[in-house]
Amino acid sequence: MSVNSEDTLPVNKSLEPVLTFAIVVGEHSGDTLGAGLMQQLQLSYPNAKFIGIGGPKMLALGFESLFDMEELSVMGVFEVLGRLRRLLHIRKSLYEYFVANKPNVFIGIDAPDFNIALEAKLKVQAIKTVHYVSPSVWAWREKRVFKIAKATNMVLSLLPFEKAFYDKHQIPCTFVGHSLADDIPLVSDKHSAREALGIEDNAKVLALMPGSRGGELSRLVEPFLHTAQKLLSNNPEKAAELIFVVPMVSEKRAQQFHQLHQQIAPELSVQVIVGKTQQVMAASDCLLTASGTVTLEAALIKRPMVICYKFNPLTYYMFKGFVKLKWFSLPNLLANKGLVPELLQTNVTVENILPLVEERLFEDQSALNQAFTEIHLALKQNASEQAAKAVINLL
Repeated sequence: MSVNSEDTLPVNKSLEPVLTFAIVVGEHSGDTLGAGLMQQLQLSYPNAKFIGIGGPKMLALGFESLFDMEELSVMGVFEVLGRLRRLLHIRKSLYEYFVANKPNVFIGIDAPDFNIALEAKLKVQAIKTVHYVSPSVWAWREKRVFKIAKATNMVLSLLPFEKAFYDKHQIPCTFVGHSLADDIPLVSDKHSAREALGIEDNAKVLALMPGSRGGELSRLVEPFLHTAQKLLSNNPEKAAELIFVVPMVSEKRAQQFHQLHQQIAPELSVQVIVGKTQQVMAASDCLLTASGTVTLEAALIKRPMVICYKFNPLTYYMFKGFVKLKWFSLPNLLANKGLVPELLQTNVTVENILPLVEERLFEDQSALNQAFTEIHLALKQNASEQAAKAVINLL
């Protein structure tokens, strides 16, 4: 049947209007949050469109990504400067696209330096904006809170103490908890994790976790591999039972690790596993890890850890005076005490790392479990559901 200018197509008025949710994430932890949020929103809006920048978990749910998420996975002033032209192009392109194809709401997940500037411009265009994962304004550059207030209609916070900070400044904020606390069981079984990975029950397993970003991985692989080598030479009677497992978030990062491994310690036997980070952590006796969301995962899985971080040296020396925190890792911040050891910048040496790893690998650490369980219960709030409700209420 042809349709002339006087004909109209039938409209099913029972159908809900199709909503468009624009979402931008910049790394794998944001992809996890974005996927959880999408699943909950799809329960209320099964025909909704999701578009912006997403990772593999979001893509598997039907997300349309306009750029590769890896392009935003950059941290540190000088690392950003090297990619600034490209990042500005991406942000400008997203702004123009969303102004021309107005979504019902824009949700920036983490990546604050990229997302908050974009949110501010979109809000001026009468697009509702949400920022999911509060920047660490309570830790440094506190005046950013006023920029956030101008840029967003709502902040969704993962940590309980963040809401009090925003309430003090009269900025709309909803504490939603953390989806990791919902997804990870209160007890993570070591035996079943080892069985799934083919690791013997009597092995001593140290997970080497140098990071999910290219820059941080390149700075931490060397001290981590050298620590593993020293651990073997210091404990020859236990060398036969020691296993080093390296979980990687993607094949790209695995290839980067393989290249560095061959350059630094080709004779060291390590098992690289892609896409099974939580299972590797559950199978481990101790974790030697970069800082970041992965340390919260480790606390929820309830494994002892040694946390290290190295910035680009110029970035570190430029900003170290602005940070007001006693600790930088999430387990210690949430407990408000030094539950787990942290090493930063020039302190990330084999001499400092080794005794901390030995203590946690070979000695009983069960006393940590109660503190980790308290953190788990505080964050277990059905986060994705709470976040979806907050977005729907905003709409």
